[in-house]
Amino acid sequence: MLVPGVLALLPEHASQVDPVAELRAAAVEAVRWLGDGVQVVADAQGERVADALLAEAGVARGGAAAYLVVGNGSAKRSEKAPGHLDERAFAFDDALRAALVAGDLSGVDWTLAEELWASVDGIRRAADLVAGPATVDYDDDPYGVAYWVMRWGS
Repeated sequence: MLVPGVLALLPEHASQVDPVAELRAAAVEAVRWLGDGVQVVADAQGERVADALLAEAGVARGGAAAYLVVGNGSAKRSEKAPGHLDERAFAFDDALRAALVAGDLSGVDWTLAEELWASVDGIRRAADLVAGPATVDYDDDPYGVAYWVMRWGS
């Protein structure tokens, strides 16, 4: 399963006005779907987000019954995005999303991912674990960053 590693998913950001309420709901529900025995594949920030989501969902970490991959698309999809607007972000994110859904990351341009500030460390390390087709539970770009929640398997 894939969730984004956005810090807004940490509990301290879920105040009275949650900036990513829809994303949080989709991510927590998907993590619950995994059940116990989750192994996390993520960078350091993604690890923090994964731990928070696992705790919120009441899911135990450990083992390898299921994998929680943390990563997201580009951070350059609007003028107000963290990396500002880069027109290449749209085609890149479309290609990355399609590769994730299909379960074949062999054609992903990892160099372009870095240029577009995509958080793909966990995605790249999980390339052999991703097997399509995926169910997409969330697909949006709040704040100019491409976020997805996806599940592989039934």
